[in-house]
Amino acid sequence: MSNMIEIRWHGRGGQGAKTASLLLADAAFNTGKYIQGFPEYGPERMGAPITAYNRISDTQIRIHSNIYEPDYVVVVDDTLLESVDVTAGLKKEGAIVINTTKDGEQLKKLLKGYEGKVYTIDARKVSMETLGKYFPNTPMLAAIVKVSGIMKEDEFVKDMEGSFKHKFAKKPEVIDGNMKALKMALEEVKQVS
Repeated sequence: MSNMIEIRWHGRGGQGAKTASLLLADAAFNTGKYIQGFPEYGPERMGAPITAYNRISDTQIRIHSNIYEPDYVVVVDDTLLESVDVTAGLKKEGAIVINTTKDGEQLKKLLKGYEGKVYTIDARKVSMETLGKYFPNTPMLAAIVKVSGIMKEDEFVKDMEGSFKHKFAKKPEVIDGNMKALKMALEEVKQVS
């Protein structure tokens, strides 16, 4: 299935990687794509490494397994670069998107010779400026949409506004901040190698 995009998310429990992967699946579904979004847990506890996955395709998806050779990898917490092989199986024609303030040279050493494209975003800065608290998943969600081109940015922003209105119906005060975080992240993500 050459039109299928596979994404693997690496984060820590409580950072929202699972939620972001599910929001991405919903947004892609709403643009007419076939989707899968699912987590994989180890010991379920705050701060423990977790992995989540997305498959997004224009045709029906018949694969039901973890993703071993992703097109894209999203790293929600850059401390995982030292303990998890985040580039395992990552296609060099793909890319990795990392929440970090490290530069390209520092990342190159941590990425064990990965030769594909590397993108970074300071999700902490985006989150603090727009939400007043550290929630890295919203900026990382926007960053992977920008890097992968899974859907048009304007369609994504419009769909996410609807999702946030539904998800935060009892807390409408957080919708505006999340929308600002998405828009800012689309501008802030940059290629470093």
